[in-house]
Amino acid sequence: MHKTKNSLSQNVRQEAIELLNRNLALALDLKLQSKQAHWNVKGPSFIALHELFDKVATSADEFADLIAERVAALGGTAEGTLAAVSKRTTLAAYPLKLASGAEHVEALSSALAAFGTSARAAIDEATRFGDADTADIFTEVSREADKQLWFVEAHAQAKA
Repeated sequence: MHKTKNSLSQNVRQEAIELLNRNLALALDLKLQSKQAHWNVKGPSFIALHELFDKVATSADEFADLIAERVAALGGTAEGTLAAVSKRTTLAAYPLKLASGAEHVEALSSALAAFGTSARAAIDEATRFGDADTADIFTEVSREADKQLWFVEAHAQAKA
C-alpha cells in the first residue's frame, strides 16, 4: 500500500481495498456487458433500448470511477485492467449471439441484479470491518444499480 495519513488502520484499509477491487471488476464487467447490449440490440424497441443500455454503461463507468478512486484514497492500487477484471469478475459471461431486445433485457437485467447483490453485500462487509465511508459508497452504488435495473426490467414487465 502507498503511504497515507488516512486515519483508518492499515488492516481496515487493506480489507477495504480488497473489497473495492473485487467490486471494481464487477463494475467494469457490467460496463462492457452494457456496451455489448448497446451495440447489438435489434428489434422494434431498438432506439429506446440502445439509448437505455448506453445509460447503464455510463452508470457502470461512474461506479467504477467512484470505487477506483476510493481504492486510491486508501493507499491502494485500483486493479482495472482487462486481466484483473477477467480474473476477479463473478458476473456470468454475457452471451455474444443475442440480438432481440427481449434477450438483451434479460441478460443485462441479470447482470445488473448480480451487481446490485454484490454492492449490498459490500455495504455489510465494509460496515463489519469498520469503514463507514466505503459502506456509504456502496450504498450510493447500490441505489443507482437498483434504479438502472428498474429501467431495464420495465421493458420485460409490460403486458403486450
